[in-house]
Amino acid sequence: MTSRKKVGLVLGSGSSRGWAHIGAIEALEEAHIPIDFIVGCSVGSYVAALYASGSLASLKDFVLRMNGKKVFSYFDVVFPRSGLLDGTRKVKELFSMHTKVEQFEDLRLPVSMVATDLKRGNKVVLRTGSIMTALQATMSIPGLFAPVRVNGRWLVDGALVDPVPVGVAKAMAADVVIAVDLNSGLISRREVRKQAQMAENAESQEPEYKYELLKKLSDYYENAEASFKTKINDLFHKEEEIPDIIDTVMTSINIMQERITRINLAVEPPDILVQPRLGELKMMDFDQVDHAIEEGYLGVMERIDDIKALLTPV
Repeated sequence: MTSRKKVGLVLGSGSSRGWAHIGAIEALEEAHIPIDFIVGCSVGSYVAALYASGSLASLKDFVLRMNGKKVFSYFDVVFPRSGLLDGTRKVKELFSMHTKVEQFEDLRLPVSMVATDLKRGNKVVLRTGSIMTALQATMSIPGLFAPVRVNGRWLVDGALVDPVPVGVAKAMAADVVIAVDLNSGLISRREVRKQAQMAENAESQEPEYKYELLKKLSDYYENAEASFKTKINDLFHKEEEIPDIIDTVMTSINIMQERITRINLAVEPPDILVQPRLGELKMMDFDQVDHAIEEGYLGVMERIDDIKALLTPV
């Protein structure tokens, strides 16, 4: 009797684009593609842990209800020391509202999370102990969230060294590695049509600046305390024409991630590479939940036949 091939799923980093992982997993399940273990980075780790705890449906319902806009109301603003946002308690809240699972060992399938050692600059793989601590580390975006101390090391977002950690999945002896890369820059067909239509209607119209800091933060924090707006204003004396600090940090990290991902995937390519068309989404576009989930689903469905062919016993 031929044994089934072991499938490793890799969920890459991508901030607001991370909801695409929900659609990607739903497509795999719909096609009855088995998932034996998951390797995640940043938001990919968050989705992976909730899926492995049996709580993906709860996460999807939550982000669709919230429509992403109030995500930041779950984080407290602090005066900068090592990070602008305090996510220590809030990451636990955002995870525990969906599941009671707290330890890696209690997940229904193995999950590994990638973080970066802030001192040495090397990749750190977390797969045992506290899930919340590992999530805080792998999602600790430099400049926005404070580093997390784990086993004597200060850890930050794994995307600094390995946004789509295919190598970790291969090291775990996966027969087939399916990787979901959220930073390819590919633009959705919907957006291509929209841009074409806009060009026809107003060829000479200059694009508006979408990300004026006070306007954006006002939208995100419509039901949160007004302290964020006040503190940011006092700290940075923002002028309208200057890109805001959050957009600057996230855009810079996105540029870095895209280039690192390209190099890493060339060195260690997965068997199946899924690249949802999310290039038009900036890293903080948390109000595009439906679009992100849909593109994740479509991205996997486009490769389903290839995946099934690889899983067919020889």
